[in-house]
Amino acid sequence: MFPFRGRMSSIRENGVGEELDDLKAPLLRPASGGAVTITVTAAGQNSKAAAAADKKVRTAKFKIGDIKCTACTASIESMLKELAGVQTVAISVLDGHAAVTYVPELTTVEKIKETIEDAGFPVEHLSEQDIAVCRLKIKGMMCTSCSESIERALLLVDGVKKAVVGLALEEAKVHFDPNVVDIAGIIESIEGSGFGAVLVSSGADVNKVHLKLEGVDSLEDCKRIRSLLDSAQGVNHVEMDMDEQKVTINYDSAITGPRSLIQLIEEASPGPNIYLATLFVPPRQRESDQLQETRMYRNQFLWSCIFSVPVFLFSMALPMLHPYGNWLSYKLYHNLTVGMLLRWILCTPVQFIVGRRFYVGAYHALRRKSANMDVLVALGTNTAYFYSVYVIIKATLAENFEGQDFFETSAMLISFILLGKYLEIVAKGKTSDALAKLTELAPETACLLTLDAGGKVVSEEEISTQLIQRNDIIKIVPGAKVAVDGVVVDGQSHVNESMITGEARPVAKRPGDKVIGGTMNENGCIYVKATHVGSEAALSQIVQLVEAAQLARAPVQLLADRISRYFVPTVSSLCSPLCSCWWIPKAMDKFELALQFGISVLVIACPCALGLATPTAVMVATGKGASQGVLIKGGDALEKAHTVKTVVFDKTGTLTVGKPQVVSAVLFSSFSMEEFCDLATAAEANSEHPIAKAVVDHAKRFRHHIPDVKDFQVHTGAGVTGKVGERVVLVGNRRLMRTSEITLVPEVEKYIFENEELARTCVLVAIDGKMAGAFAVTDPVKPEAQRVVSFLRSMGITSIMVTGDNRATAAAIARDVGIDYFFAETSPVGKADKIKDLQGKGVIVAMVGDGINDSPALVAADVGMAIGAGTNVAIEAADIVLIKSNLEDVVTAIDLSRQTIARIRMNYVWALGYNVLGMPIAAGILYPFTGIRLPPWLAGACMAASSLSVVCSSLLLQSYKKPLHGREG
Repeated sequence: MFPFRGRMSSIRENGVGEELDDLKAPLLRPASGGAVTITVTAAGQNSKAAAAADKKVRTAKFKIGDIKCTACTASIESMLKELAGVQTVAISVLDGHAAVTYVPELTTVEKIKETIEDAGFPVEHLSEQDIAVCRLKIKGMMCTSCSESIERALLLVDGVKKAVVGLALEEAKVHFDPNVVDIAGIIESIEGSGFGAVLVSSGADVNKVHLKLEGVDSLEDCKRIRSLLDSAQGVNHVEMDMDEQKVTINYDSAITGPRSLIQLIEEASPGPNIYLATLFVPPRQRESDQLQETRMYRNQFLWSCIFSVPVFLFSMALPMLHPYGNWLSYKLYHNLTVGMLLRWILCTPVQFIVGRRFYVGAYHALRRKSANMDVLVALGTNTAYFYSVYVIIKATLAENFEGQDFFETSAMLISFILLGKYLEIVAKGKTSDALAKLTELAPETACLLTLDAGGKVVSEEEISTQLIQRNDIIKIVPGAKVAVDGVVVDGQSHVNESMITGEARPVAKRPGDKVIGGTMNENGCIYVKATHVGSEAALSQIVQLVEAAQLARAPVQLLADRISRYFVPTVSSLCSPLCSCWWIPKAMDKFELALQFGISVLVIACPCALGLATPTAVMVATGKGASQGVLIKGGDALEKAHTVKTVVFDKTGTLTVGKPQVVSAVLFSSFSMEEFCDLATAAEANSEHPIAKAVVDHAKRFRHHIPDVKDFQVHTGAGVTGKVGERVVLVGNRRLMRTSEITLVPEVEKYIFENEELARTCVLVAIDGKMAGAFAVTDPVKPEAQRVVSFLRSMGITSIMVTGDNRATAAAIARDVGIDYFFAETSPVGKADKIKDLQGKGVIVAMVGDGINDSPALVAADVGMAIGAGTNVAIEAADIVLIKSNLEDVVTAIDLSRQTIARIRMNYVWALGYNVLGMPIAAGILYPFTGIRLPPWLAGACMAASSLSVVCSSLLLQSYKKPLHGREG
């Protein structure tokens, strides 16, 4: 074991420990654009009020005018700090939107609004409805008609604002007003439509732990534990199951955690009666439901085969094997034969017991005034069955009646449909394999370290990863998986992150570096401080994002929905005229033949495969993309990306590494370098721009103390200004100097020209109205940038660079990477305007960026792509997130989109091919000429095969390979 204590001491001395404690927002967590968030505790707020804050907290949103810089937000925040009940404030510098969380018992929206107005800013309260979200598992859906029926039923419920039902995922996502309707009411509306519904998750399930209780023997014990948990800080919701002695707790991971809750329960033991709480892991809902559904269809198919196979043998096989089948023709009474009676007896259980599900589904569909696969199957099998019963009755009553029964049609049709559904469900389960692999990446246990006050390791304990809490120190040995998202505080190693980012090369990790849970530690022992746990972890965020994408409906799906809506009723109405056309009542066998044609058309007409064509492909593609380091936020983004003709790249942090370094500093005045660095650093210290941070880091080499700055102001796309002591300092580019009427002497112009030719950015510093000096900053171009631009050109896609940097530097970078068109000295709003100009010419535009200043352009673009190492604001604004910040994934995203859309179109060919080609054959178009016809049971097999072929076609996307994969490194 290496000297952990010494390392921890040095970390604290250097101030790094404080940075580690300042936990950043979770990866992919929605955030406000350019927001500055603070947490405040009102003066005089006692512990009881603080406890109330945890229980009843609301968020009010405002639009604040006249915000020009971070100094404005600071003044508003300082006023709100004095207001009792205000917990957090987040204000966007870009658009003036603010979100304030507060305790209603201590303050009101009006008081907050008045406080902001007193600070001198116009403000408008943005009233929003309290909207909750829940996800439900839907049972009993067969085709697109079912999903549409559920959506319509949900939208008719008072309080439901939006409902999306995914056929392939068999889930629904419902946005509703909890003040009007609850989850029970939503489930009831689904069940009233004839489908089953089970809650998968709700908005309150951000962090949840399930505990098994022991020693809880009475109602009084339950009340004691319930009351204790309800009053605990950080606990949002408690559910207790007295029969199973289990408790489910929703909590805020920033305040408490599973181990703290277990300790709280056990310490509440009254005297001799000892409470014990242990972690309980419920089975995964989706996997258990899928397994249950697979077993149900398998068992139903096997039961139907027990009866259907003999029916088939007695009707099709044995009668052709003389003399073995002669006994089937033995007449029991008039023309009623042994074969007829056996087929009726064997077919009836299949029709009414095994096939009961089709009756139930058809009943609910007709009650909704819609038609689905259940209606077609019930109509077809009932026609065959009851006509066969009519034949048996006539054969029993009439001496000269001769007719053919179709019991084998009914029984075999149901059997083939059940077989098709069983195979379809098995295949559909494989469409989410990539997602399942992601969820399995996290290890089951972790090694928790206990430290003393000096940072020395006191003990090690193996615990479940679900018991890890924020700020825990976890030991990761070589060859073990990283158990949690966090920061390395001691040790060095290389971590294989390919399972998360797709990056094949192991990444070096040292103290201060971030690690992602689920990745593999290769060759060194490291200590990791947990920063993001539970649903905030990167792995959990990725899974949630992919699940949401799989549920979202792609626009191309609308075509299938429209076809399905009218297809079934049209086919059903045409079947009667079809039978009439074939029916020539001179002989009974003509009618029987026409009846079989009608049943065949009914069965093969079901457009089930059409409804699966898009969602199955989207499921596989989004899951595959996630495993390759490309997070696609929905079917809409996936579909739009394939039409992209122009990709607009930001420069800093996108085409370049994003870690600028000062390579030279020069003075144009009598200031000393130390004084010059002091003044420049003071002005730049409050700026978020990477170049500003590079200047500060460089200046710290000479001076460790940063003076205070007053009247700090950000000039978007130009620089910053402020007052340091009695001196007015301007730090920025040539545009800032020009607008501030600072004269650039030839010596300065020469310095700027020489550095810009070398693709360097010049940061000019003016003090008291005169040029004082400059810094030359370089940001290396990413090694893959040129290859990506070249590959995009081969795909027929034009690359454009847009940057706030000067024209000369932009031209040099563009020349290095092979970009022909660029826009320089562009503000964040200007970037969005450039994209809108391109869109005005009919061009589909993708924007690739990483920073807050890119978020307007990411939103404006048809497809926004955010670099994963960028800000949360950029990630939230984007349609596609590139986890590992590699530009090659821009190509991957577009190519995957093209492959997916091509696969969806191929799926439509498979789906419609069965219907378009099969229906005329089923109707008997070939029969007069060739004698070839499609019996109903074979039509059922074709219908099942169409759905299976579409799912298998989508599964081919699992073999997708990155276009530039072989060129890495």
